Amino acid sequence: MCIACNPAFQFAFRSLSLPSRRKVLKGAAALSASVPFAAEAVVSRSAKADGGINARLTSALGGEQVAGAAVPVTIFTARKFITMERGAPEATAVAVAGKRIVAVGSLDQVKAALGDRSFTVDETFAAKIVTPGLIDQHLHPVLGALTLAVEVIAPEDWVLPGGTHKAAGSADAYQARLKAADAKLDKLDAWLLTWGYHALWHGKLDRAALDAISPTRPIAVWHRSCHEFYLNTPALAALGITEAMTQNQGQASEQSNWREGHFWEGGLNLMMTPMMKVLATPERLAFGLKQMVSYLHANGVTAYMEPGALYTPDMWKLYEQILGAPDTPMYSTFIADGRGIVDRVGLDGALDAVEAQIAVAPEAPGRKLMFFPGQIKLFADGAIISQLMQMKDGYLDGHQGEWIIPPDELERRARLFWNAGYQIHTHVNGDLGLEKLLDILEKLNAEHPRADHRSVIVHFANSTEDQVARIKRLGALVSANPYYTTGFADKYSAVGLGPERADAMVRAKSVLDQGVPLSYHSDLPMAPSAPLYLAWCGVNRITPSGRVAGPEQRVSVDAALRAITIEAAYSWRHEDYLGSIAPGKIANFTVLEQDPYAVPPERLKDVSIWGTVFEGRVFPAGRG
Repeated sequence: MCIACNPAFQFAFRSLSLPSRRKVLKGAAALSASVPFAAEAVVSRSAKADGGINARLTSALGGEQVAGAAVPVTIFTARKFITMERGAPEATAVAVAGKRIVAVGSLDQVKAALGDRSFTVDETFAAKIVTPGLIDQHLHPVLGALTLAVEVIAPEDWVLPGGTHKAAGSADAYQARLKAADAKLDKLDAWLLTWGYHALWHGKLDRAALDAISPTRPIAVWHRSCHEFYLNTPALAALGITEAMTQNQGQASEQSNWREGHFWEGGLNLMMTPMMKVLATPERLAFGLKQMVSYLHANGVTAYMEPGALYTPDMWKLYEQILGAPDTPMYSTFIADGRGIVDRVGLDGALDAVEAQIAVAPEAPGRKLMFFPGQIKLFADGAIISQLMQMKDGYLDGHQGEWIIPPDELERRARLFWNAGYQIHTHVNGDLGLEKLLDILEKLNAEHPRADHRSVIVHFANSTEDQVARIKRLGALVSANPYYTTGFADKYSAVGLGPERADAMVRAKSVLDQGVPLSYHSDLPMAPSAPLYLAWCGVNRITPSGRVAGPEQRVSVDAALRAITIEAAYSWRHEDYLGSIAPGKIANFTVLEQDPYAVPPERLKDVSIWGTVFEGRVFPAGRG
């Protein structure tokens, strides 16, 4: 489940009253309005992925016009451009006019295609490898900003612009890190805020254990899944939460434990609003978003999408200032939340409410931040990291999964948006959840057939081979999180799923064998937003123990690179603009020091990123 779409989380954010832009950005660089976005008409609307490049070398030479004059042309040369165009997969030169690609091929071919048009040659990348700008198909900027702006103590390393937060792999290591974090704080009443705890790695945690760290300092531990909090006694007091407030509240009371200071899922309703006033301060949000931009850029990301966007007017002002700043070299795109919006206004008012949100920042020339039109996010079952996905054969320990939107209600919502022509992205993690979702898609297709609906199966943790074949037959796409296998197969083999189901998570090769389009996403902070690392996960499926989980589900390097470029763009319906290097497309590139096809597959995650090109502008990565 996306915690940003949790009603408690959304209500808490709406309850925040952020100060003016000037105050929000105090201590951050003054940032201004955005530069043009890729959604305007491209030179050649036929510049789809996998078309022949050389046949179109001269088709896009109209370029952009400024005050009646042709925009200057720059020819970038490189040791190799990896185009992701099957007809011409490699090149050594690319001509760019403004923010668009106008010619691709060898240097001689590009010069010939330009004819009499003047140009300059930029050899900055002469010794480097250039790919299409890498895409994270799905992440959460607010969660990424908040979780990575506090003390990170997690089961895996997190490499951030300010340094590396090393993994804590045991209960003793976790306790030692908590004590060290407490000792670093000068003020006795300063909050200790930390994210990354998980019981399978770090052992049992409760209020008494946190009180032993400090009986006077408020401590809040945010679970690795983002769906749980642990608070010590001073934290409960500081937030004004009493035992009486946790009683007689239905599901919220069932999903909270006052004695242990533990709040999860529905129990977050009891503490999230006061917690957000501590956690989501304007200063921390501004710092966290700026850090996230630097982090994504260092990992070569040039575009990402937040599904089920967390939107408030004040938050959008902050987005415009930071994510839309002239020197932010990436697109921040969003789709509307079909859970929270429908919960607020009901089915009858949902389409109007969704369109009103899209209208905040619709696709238009000049936008770097935008809502994709005609796309919606829905939810089936619970979070994989909390083992709350709905599984056909249940769990080894007998616990039950959860529905985020029960199947009958999911069908009603899906029907509303399907019949209105929306592309539907649905969060689903368990094989039972997937079965119910596919039943719904089959029914909707029978009632109201739609060609090229591109319904996206999001996360795709657990599935069966029959379900993969059914996805193909129904015309759906898969956007998978390949980190699930790398990060969790070892633990889930022993707890919850057992070896067979744990190793079969994310059946990516089966998806490709069926001819289903496959993209990858991080779901930041559920996994690192490092596309080459995600590709490495899909190619190798190596777990922390060093074994290969489900070797038959490994994909090729080429398939993994497509999953973080052209296939991600295809899943957004933006393959005309993004995802490959071809005439007419936006000049977004990621610049590498090594060839990802030439390094051993197990070294794919170690390929160094020099920087990016965004809309034709060169942005070297920070060397911090």
